[in-house]
Parts: sequence; structure tokens; C-alpha cells
Amino acid sequence: GMAIVRNLKNVGGTNYFIGTIIDPKNGITYKLKAELIEGGKKLKLRGYIGVAALGRNQTWVRAN
Repeated sequence: GMAIVRNLKNVGGTNYFIGTIIDPKNGITYKLKAELIEGGKKLKLRGYIGVAALGRNQTWVRAN
């Protein structure tokens, strides 16, 4: 029941920004930007603290 991604807003086309993501293992909240790729089949996420260059990428695959 935990919301992992919050407040993600579309900033044009397939790009999303100004959201947050929570690491469910430790409860830390990170800033988030994301992009839909492969026609919306995958969501490429970048979570970071401070500057996006110092973050981590993850790709989520849409369940069928």
C-alpha cells in the first residue's frame, strides 16, 4: 500500500520531472525524473539527491 513514486509531472512528450521516489528498503526519499521508452513499454527512472549527475538509473518494465 506504499506509494513509491509521487508527484511526477509530464514536462513534454515522454519526459517527466519534479517527482519523488522512496526507497522502500530504507525509507529515503529521492528527487526523480523519468522518461517513457520503447513506446511506453518501459519507464526509465533517475533518482538523485542534490544533482541528477550524482544519482542512479533504473528501468521498470510494464506488466502485461
